[in-house]
Amino acid sequence: MKKIISTNPAKNYEVIGEVTVSNLNEIKKKVEGANNAKKLWKELGIEKRIALLTPLLDQIEERKEELAYLITKEMGKPINESRDDISWDLGYLKSFFKLGEEYLKDEITHSQGNSLHRIIFEPIGSAAVITPWNFPFDMFLWGVIPNLIAGNTVIFKHSEETPLIGKIAEDMMNKLHLPEGVFSEVYGDGNTGAQLVNQNVDFIWFTGSSTVGKKLFELAGKKFIKSTMELGGSNPAILCEDVDVQKTLGKIFIKRFLNCGQVCDAVKRLIVHESIFDEIVGELKKILESKIVGEPENEKTNIGSLVSKTQLLALEVQVEDAIKKGAKIVTGGKRPANLKGAYFLPTILTNVKPNMKVWHEEVFGPVLPIVSFKTDEEAIKLANDTEYGLGAVVCSKDVERAENIAKEIEAGNIDINNGNHWVACTPFGGYKNSGMGREHGRHGFQELCKIKVIAK
Repeated sequence: MKKIISTNPAKNYEVIGEVTVSNLNEIKKKVEGANNAKKLWKELGIEKRIALLTPLLDQIEERKEELAYLITKEMGKPINESRDDISWDLGYLKSFFKLGEEYLKDEITHSQGNSLHRIIFEPIGSAAVITPWNFPFDMFLWGVIPNLIAGNTVIFKHSEETPLIGKIAEDMMNKLHLPEGVFSEVYGDGNTGAQLVNQNVDFIWFTGSSTVGKKLFELAGKKFIKSTMELGGSNPAILCEDVDVQKTLGKIFIKRFLNCGQVCDAVKRLIVHESIFDEIVGELKKILESKIVGEPENEKTNIGSLVSKTQLLALEVQVEDAIKKGAKIVTGGKRPANLKGAYFLPTILTNVKPNMKVWHEEVFGPVLPIVSFKTDEEAIKLANDTEYGLGAVVCSKDVERAENIAKEIEAGNIDINNGNHWVACTPFGGYKNSGMGREHGRHGFQELCKIKVIAK
């Protein structure tokens, strides 16, 4: 039987466990089971479905330290960030249980005399849910639980980079004793994912790269089934000349370097007014050089490793391309000499041009290109100079000015100053190559449904 070997990228790829890859027959049986369970799961009703799922909260609470350490070991995330993830997950999960029934209750669209029209939100059916590795437990919850609340049955596949988190997720779900076929999990890489979505599923829910997302979207079109895609991003942050530099840079550091820069919604291009450009670059350099890059299980570590050697090599190609084309390294730009594994120093690049990979590709690592602008029109043009449109940040003391800039940016989620769109009641998703559809909030829950109108 073929195995996936899980390694620790922060300890020179030390082996920490393995899982067995699901074969085609297993995948077919699990999809068949999900289809057989559709009617029962739908007819239970949302209140009973939530009641069956709610004990997951207690399991997470009991195993949160185990989860945090496994996230850190499988992907190199600093332990304090992993703990924060689990706390955040609990908050989102509570919101899903609290808000799901409200978001999916019948809606009256017309009432006049004896005439009444209402919308009923019905489950789509069996959902193939495929998630990435960068927030491994978050993504499991975000993809699986709202689908189950909405009444879809789920066949889940996690990333091959974090299969042990996938095993814990399956173990927790099995302990809920849901009806047979309502939830199942398959294991493997992209080939397994391809085998899954080519079965008789009714819906594809995917978070991952734009390249894979487009292929899945094309397949969904051929099968004529619905899909929701949250894909890559290359978010701009625009800093106007009137910003409070110290307060603003604290946010920019988190928005770019959290999770070693491996965040789809991270700031990946910093666009700074020319009058404060040198100050911003200098102060950000000080911040980065004050941070501890090291063993992620050490609570003092600020930046851990990348998830894998593959990710490290891809990042190095992007940085080397920028250097060859004239970019200047302000700080970082290489692996740390004293660490073995998928480590890369937090990096600032200036003299960045549009033909560089770090500008026009998604950069999934601790590298930040910084460019300057003179006018708001120029800043907007730079911000929109990307095939992606997931999110953006606009900072200015003049809130009206910031809102006017935000309206012109082609992205699905834009934070102004200290704004933060990350709450469970707010929809999340992108424009352009950053995806189709929305997660979270009323819109996200309704994406998981078929809309039926009953008029009488």
